[in-house]
Amino acid sequence: MKQDSILERLTNLEQLFQQDEKPLTFREACKYLNISESHLYKLTYKSLITHVKPNGKNSIHKSTRRTISKEFLRKIGIPQNIVDYYSCFISYSSKDEKFAKRLFTDLQQKNIRCFYAPESLKIGDKIRPRIHESIKLYDKLLLVLSKDSIESNWVGDEVESALSKEKGNKPKMLFPIRIDNNIMESNIGWAETIKNTRHIGDFSNWKNYDDYQKAFDRLIRDLKLG
Repeated sequence: MKQDSILERLTNLEQLFQQDEKPLTFREACKYLNISESHLYKLTYKSLITHVKPNGKNSIHKSTRRTISKEFLRKIGIPQNIVDYYSCFISYSSKDEKFAKRLFTDLQQKNIRCFYAPESLKIGDKIRPRIHESIKLYDKLLLVLSKDSIESNWVGDEVESALSKEKGNKPKMLFPIRIDNNIMESNIGWAETIKNTRHIGDFSNWKNYDDYQKAFDRLIRDLKLG
C-alpha cells in the first residue's frame, strides 16, 4: 500500500470522527475507509466493526470515543509501523526550514504520519482554517523551539491551539524539541510556560550527524504508542 493512500485513508477516518455520531450506511463506510464492499462485509461478518441492521441493511457505527483502535486499523490494512506511532503536526518557523524539512523526511522514512505545511497544504487551501483543523486531527504538536519560532506569531497561535486541545483530562499534545538554547532564557508567555512545565527534547547540536541521530532516536522512542 502506498504511503499517500495510507495517509488519505487515515485522514478520511479522522475527519469523519470529528463529525456527528449518526451511523454510516454500508456504502458510505466503504467510501470513507477506501475499501471494497466485500472487504467490509468480511469485517462486519467477523464482528470486527460495530454495526446494526435496521430494516435488514448494514449500518456502521462511528466510535463514540472518536478514536480509532489499533486493532481496527490493522484489520483494514494499515501497516504495523504506522499504527504504533503517534501522528505529528510539525510546528516551526519558516526560518528553520532546513531543520524542519530534514526532520520531516526522517520521520517519513520511519512511516510516522506528519503534517508538514509545504507538503501537506493543498493548492487553494485557506491556510489558518486548514492549520487549526489539522492540529485537531493529529496526535501531537511537534514544536520546534528556536529564537525565531519563539518570536513567531504563527507558531504561538499553533501552540495555543494545542494547549486548548489539552484542556480537561485529554492526553498531552505538545511535544517540544529545541534546536538552540533560546527557550531556556525566554520570558515570553507560552514559551516560558513550556520551559517551566515540559521536558524539552534537545536537538541543539543538530548539525552534527551523530548528535542529531541520537536525539532523533530518542524522539522516535517517545513517539511510540505505549
